[in-house]
Amino acid sequence: MNIFVQALNIWELQFVLPVNTRRSVMTLFSSPTCALSHCARLALHEKGVTAEIEYFDPNDPPESLLELNPNGTSPTLVERDLVLYDSRIIMEYLDERFPHPPLHQMDPVSRAYARMVIKRIDQDWYRLLDEVLNSGEKKSARAKKMLKESLIAATPLFAANEFFMSEDFSLIDCTLAPLLWRLYSIGIDLPESASVINAYAQRIFSREGFMASLSEEEQEMVKPPGKK
Repeated sequence: MNIFVQALNIWELQFVLPVNTRRSVMTLFSSPTCALSHCARLALHEKGVTAEIEYFDPNDPPESLLELNPNGTSPTLVERDLVLYDSRIIMEYLDERFPHPPLHQMDPVSRAYARMVIKRIDQDWYRLLDEVLNSGEKKSARAKKMLKESLIAATPLFAANEFFMSEDFSLIDCTLAPLLWRLYSIGIDLPESASVINAYAQRIFSREGFMASLSEEEQEMVKPPGKK
């Protein structure tokens, strides 16, 4: 057999499940605190998709997950013989698999533009969030300062439309909202001059889909009532 055909067959096996491990009900394996997992859960609830959400500790993934995804990464989406384990790919799949309500605009140019915005959010803001959460004290403090300043600098983008760079709720908001939800828990308090960001965040946080997307651990991340 041609070596390239062999390689393709091996690669395909990573995404097609054996019959005895296939699931009839869509299942999302998710960390209860990971922001990227939260993005996937938010997209799932905004689409109104019926699915099982199985929370797990990423440091100790269950055997049921490892049988489906040997890497044990979060999030992992399983539907019948399909397994996906990248947050952004999962979000795109859900939007295409369940067309209504759409979380991408229909025309190719707008979809491409939205993907570029999400990529920029990942590169600029999620990278810094990762450093805040997973770096040493000095590097974490620097990343926290940079994240706060970068968000404040983007204030005009939050002010321009009801949702982030759009008049309609989209996958961009599914990407951005979990990051904003975590600001208080990592010690970032935006100034009054960035009130439009807080107003945007509250519009998203008050959505039924967002509230349903929260794990018990994430519910504890918000600022306690009355605390300044």
